[in-house]
Amino acid sequence: MRSRLATRSTRSTRLVLTAVAAAALATTAATTAAGTALAVGGQSKAPVEQVCGSTDLTFKVTEKTQAGGYLLVTAKAKPGITCYLEGTIPAAAFGSHSDRQVAPIEQAVTDTIKLSGSTAAYAGINPKSTNGDFGAEFDQMVIAVAGDEAGAISVRLPSTTLVDKPLSTNWHADPADAVPVG
Repeated sequence: MRSRLATRSTRSTRLVLTAVAAAALATTAATTAAGTALAVGGQSKAPVEQVCGSTDLTFKVTEKTQAGGYLLVTAKAKPGITCYLEGTIPAAAFGSHSDRQVAPIEQAVTDTIKLSGSTAAYAGINPKSTNGDFGAEFDQMVIAVAGDEAGAISVRLPSTTLVDKPLSTNWHADPADAVPVG
């Protein structure tokens, strides 16, 4: 009789421990998915820092004359949002042809930028990396955070721009680092 009770007690303990572990994993998963940590009683603690998505940002494009001319893209977090923008190239395109998709100039990922309030990130896009007068003219481009192409936003260019095999820098905290040279 004692052996059966001992076995049941051990099984009960294992079940309880398994249930506690499952609840801890579920809370961790919910915390990660929701972006907030839950406290006792279901109250939220401070939000967990998030990676910037395309819809978290506003984009502005200006023309610059350095390096033969380029487009400077400025990204800022929308009011009330604090997020981190990885130092990779923006997902940008002028139309759907493969020669109009932005390719990287830089070979490595740069620093991640914390965006909030007036803090901005900058990427420089050379719209025409080829010689000659070939290409197509565009008055807008589509831009997104790399990895969040589903949230792409159409942005009007300052003027009609000739595009052929465009190249982009990574996102940078300093606009001087976003001059596309290469």
